[in-house]
Parts: sequence; C-alpha cells; structure tokens
Amino acid sequence: MADLSRRIVLAASTATWALPAIARAENLKPRLTAISQWSAGSDGAAITALGKLFEQNGGVWQHNPVPGFTTDMMNKLRAEIMAGDPPAASQLKGPEIAAWSKIAPTVDLDAIVAASGYEAFVAPELAALHKPYGHWIALPLQLYRINTLFASKKAMDKVGATTLPTTWAEFNALARKMQAAGIIPLANGGIRWDDGMKWEIALNGISPAAYRRSVMELDTDALMGPEVLAAFEQTRRLAGWMNPSIAAQNWNVQVAPFIRGEMGMLLMGGWAQGNIISGGFSFGDYMSGPAPQDDGRAAYIMNADAFIFWRQKQPDLQAGQSLFAKLIMQLSTQEMYSHITGSIPVRTDADLSGPGWSEAQRSSAQGLKDAVREKQVVLSLAHNMAQPNPITAAMIDVLTEFVHNSDLKPKVAQQRLADAIDSAR
Repeated sequence: MADLSRRIVLAASTATWALPAIARAENLKPRLTAISQWSAGSDGAAITALGKLFEQNGGVWQHNPVPGFTTDMMNKLRAEIMAGDPPAASQLKGPEIAAWSKIAPTVDLDAIVAASGYEAFVAPELAALHKPYGHWIALPLQLYRINTLFASKKAMDKVGATTLPTTWAEFNALARKMQAAGIIPLANGGIRWDDGMKWEIALNGISPAAYRRSVMELDTDALMGPEVLAAFEQTRRLAGWMNPSIAAQNWNVQVAPFIRGEMGMLLMGGWAQGNIISGGFSFGDYMSGPAPQDDGRAAYIMNADAFIFWRQKQPDLQAGQSLFAKLIMQLSTQEMYSHITGSIPVRTDADLSGPGWSEAQRSSAQGLKDAVREKQVVLSLAHNMAQPNPITAAMIDVLTEFVHNSDLKPKVAQQRLADAIDSAR
C-alpha cells in the first residue's frame, strides 16, 4: 500500500465515523455501492441473491464484481480510494481489514451491532478481526473450512473404498490405488491460490502448531523446521496426482469429471459443495469430511468472508449502509447465503440439523467447535486471512512455483519461502 498518496493516508487518519442519524431517515431510498470478487458460480449466485434481498427491503443495489484473485479486487478498491470515491462496502478479510482501515475513513458500526446483539453470536477470534481498533468496521458473513476433503462416490466405489482417509499416509495409499485404477487421484485448478491452499492443507494436517508458528507468526525456526519441509514433500506428492493439463484454469472445470469418477478426490473449501450442486449434481454424488489430520485431533483452517464499510457523504448511501449491515447480521440472511455457497453461517446460533443443509456443512460446523476446544483453529494463508497481502503474495509465489516445477526440491523451496517472507516484511 506504499503507492497510496500521502494525502489520502492523512485524510483517512482522522477516525472511524459512525453512521449519522440521517442514515435512518424513512424517506430515503437506501442505495449501496459495493465491490467484490464474486461474479460466477455459487459465489455469483449468492451475491446476486443478497442484492435481491437488499432490493426487496427497499434498497438500490449497485454491485461491481471484480473477477479473479483477491488482489485484483484490492487493486480496484485502491484505485477508487485514490480517486476519493470508495464504495459504500467492499469485500475484505483477515488482517487486510485493519491495514486498509488506515488508508480511508471507515464507518463505526458499534451502535448497529449492539442493537442487533450480533456480537454475542460471533466467535471472539473472528470478532477481533472485524473490530481491529476497538470498533466494528466490518461484518463477517460466512465461514469456510479450508481443510475439507471431497471424494467422488463413483471413484471410491471403483477402488472399493468406503471411508475417507484420516491421515496423510492413508490419503497417499488411496491416491495410489486410484491412480492404478486409471483415475486422476486429485482434482485441482491451475491458479495461484489453489496451489498455495494445497500446501497449507498439507502443513495443517501435519502439525497445526507448526502452521501457527510458521504461517501466522512467521517464526524463522518453524519455517525452517521439519514440519514445513514435510509439508513441501506432501505437496510434491499432491502435485504428482493432479491433472497435468490444468494450467491457468479454475478448479471448478473439474467438477463434472470429478463427479463422473474420472478424478478421485478434491481438497477444497466448502464452496466446492456450492459449485457441485449448482452444476446439477447432488449430495449423494460425493463424500466429504475433514482433510487428513495426522495427530487425530480436530483442526480447522478458517476462511471468513466479510464486508468493510467506507465513509460516505451521500445520505442515500449512508441509509444503504445501515440497511445492508442489518441484513448481513440477520440469521436468515446468513442461512440463505450459506445454502447457496456451501459455507456455514458466522452466527453460532444457526441450526444446521434441518433440511437443506449437507453433511459437509454439518461436519464443518462441528469441526469448528471441536477445533476450538482443541485450540487448533488457524487462519488461511491462501485466502488472505493469516497475513497482509504483500507477505501472502510473496509466499504464494514460492508455493505455486513449487507445485508447477517438479525440479524445485522441497528443501530449496523451504529456504526460498523463508527468504521471500524476509523480503516482503
């Protein structure tokens, strides 16, 4: 963010602004300008449904999607902030919420959050990310477990497997069996975050404690430790079981061959379910559960999507922010959104026992509770939860090169990862 002008930084350094009383005036037509990276698939369907809900409640919805990686959306946001015209709300997550709130004025949502009682239903670790300096300035909407394993029912039947692997040794054995049966063991995309995500799932499955120290705390000793090296070695195995012709394609092009049993397993966040269902398939076409965990204890790589609210002068946009905030916090809104995307609601009072919820979502919700008890909840690197974007980007550069360059040795990649972090600090 060094390219932001000093003028904008100084202008933003004043304070967080509360929604003024005029935002609640009944004679205004609430309007919301919003940007996100959600434009297609289940994510596109969910944000469209959210927009329709906003309109049904009397608002004017103006969503400007920026397809691609999170960085692409951030570039658009940066340009709008520099032009002095930030959106009323934008997708943002993790430590980026605190970092970006320093470059443009945000809205103090404390009063509206308190009135709804929302904070009582949000995990404290998650709440802290969205009120980084003591005031709510962003609202989380949905949660995903990154370390989720999906298995094609047809592929499992073909090799006679009836249960998901629970350790990496079991996973590797099943992958070899699938490969021998002519099945591509692992469905995968060929884009940066997907490559990085495979490594973080491998590391968390080997040692959540090492993940926390190396990825979240950037501890040099942990980064050069045996667990991180083992994660590179496991990632190399994963890369060898992927479709070699997938370069530069999104993972979701693999959904149909995965369901047909041409590909055996998929390591992906819960949004995979949304894409599978929107593709016309059913819950019975796949099995799902937590990704391999060598210590046998529940662990959870968390990814949470949220909207940050930017200070606006126009009364209709202020009214739109108030309406949007209230809608996001409602249990019914979060349930509607999660039904479409395959996520789980942020609100801990959500009941996932009823119809419409899948075993994958119930597994994710229970897995989070268990991982909290085990103190093994960590934040996703590939999805911009664990580190600010410059460090994330530097780490992903190394990880994606490793996935696509079989000549790059695990030990060399491990050193490059540590060096990339030092350069990006």
